[in-house]
Amino acid sequence: MLRKIRIALAAVFFVGITLLFVGIGQEWWGWMAKLQFLPSALALNFAVIAGILLLTFVFGRLYCSVICPMGVFQDVVLWIRRTGGKWMQDAQTRRLKKLKESGSTEKPVVKQYLKRFSYVPEHKWVRYGVLVLSLVSIFVSGQMLIALIAPYSAYGRIVRSVFGAASGSVVPALLITGLVTLVVIFCCAWLWGREYCNTICPVGTTLGLVSRFSLFRPTIDLSKCTNCGRCGRGCKASCIDTQNHRIDYSRCVDCFDCLDNCTEGALKYRFVGFKGARIEAAPASPAAPKSDGGRRAFLATTAFVGTALAAKAQEDHMHGGFATVIDKQNPERGTRLVPFGAGSVKSFYDHCTACQLCVSACPNGVLRPSSDFSHFLQPEMGYEKGYCRPECTACSQVCPAGAILPVTEDQKQTIQIGLAHVNLELCFAAQGKESCGNCAYHCPSGAIRMVKTEGAQFPVPTVAEAQCIGCGACENLCPSRPISAITVRGISVHHTQNA
Repeated sequence: MLRKIRIALAAVFFVGITLLFVGIGQEWWGWMAKLQFLPSALALNFAVIAGILLLTFVFGRLYCSVICPMGVFQDVVLWIRRTGGKWMQDAQTRRLKKLKESGSTEKPVVKQYLKRFSYVPEHKWVRYGVLVLSLVSIFVSGQMLIALIAPYSAYGRIVRSVFGAASGSVVPALLITGLVTLVVIFCCAWLWGREYCNTICPVGTTLGLVSRFSLFRPTIDLSKCTNCGRCGRGCKASCIDTQNHRIDYSRCVDCFDCLDNCTEGALKYRFVGFKGARIEAAPASPAAPKSDGGRRAFLATTAFVGTALAAKAQEDHMHGGFATVIDKQNPERGTRLVPFGAGSVKSFYDHCTACQLCVSACPNGVLRPSSDFSHFLQPEMGYEKGYCRPECTACSQVCPAGAILPVTEDQKQTIQIGLAHVNLELCFAAQGKESCGNCAYHCPSGAIRMVKTEGAQFPVPTVAEAQCIGCGACENLCPSRPISAITVRGISVHHTQNA
């Protein structure tokens, strides 16, 4: 029963967070992103951090098997392997039975298709070395390591790269990195179970330090244990040492598979306080196979997510118009543009884990992953496809890491993230080609006016810097191509204007 409850909760979180990364249901699932451990730590969300640590101290690493999308993704991979292995094992059994019935003298080749695990000692140097490097990278603002190995960000990168490839909106750096991450995680889970969680993942290592002392743990009823070893062979965390009769609770992810695998009912999940759980040897006894009760839940999850991805991809594929238009290019900006609510360029990149959630939430295509090595895969702003509408606060509402703090529509219109600058050599009006005024007409803050100058055939745009908020409407809607005649340059520290 515990395993079925865990699978049902994991399916809800997995579907919800996956849909978040494709831009579906922020108003329904957005709270799930705020429960992710590393983004909450960077955002100094002490309530969430304390809640996860308390959950781990009381119940063990349930976070890793229920809330973390990368953990659940690995369980999906393992379920696929287990189901495929069972199907091939059954096919082999049927084939051997037919050979026996036919009286054939052919010596059959018997293979083991079902995945069997064995106890693997903790890789302490790798495990804690990666944790130390991760902490150092956070303190020195080297977020690239965190962006590559943090579970929540890595899963977001996988979803965004797959969805981008399906919808045709491919960002090469994100696509390559996301697919490499997908292959690495898939292969690790396929071959070694939860090795990524228990060796590389800094969140898993951190929670493992707490789960060593968890109050509820899988334990053994010594009067029922027959020492058959099924629990160790089925442990995807490879943390049950049946030879020395010990469980490594720092690596146990509370999947409860061992409880279902034990046909004698010797394994129980119960309150033990600060005592350890020990497995003692007993006479061997054959164990009957048991079916995987979670396959329906995972099939439903996979089908639901696949349908949502296909629907969203089809929606993004729709477009109108037949005229060939030269695409705009993102101009060189002395200082990067970062979203409203970031506070400053430094604060934004110090907190950002490159999870891609704000990218998926942005309805106007303003945010996209950066290909620059210094801020690899962290979002950058550009106004070639759209501009940052003053009434939109989507990215600030979904960011779980504190890189973009929540802002209201009214607050957004008083924050200055950049300043518009006019290049008269590209401006149609300044060059006497035609009367334009597009930038002034669409400026939501009224910062641009068309002014008649001496010798000019048409009025030219001028910018009142005190009123400009840097939203990019002027840059996006300027008819000059490929570079707009009016562009926004970022400012290092955002200013709040007087309302």
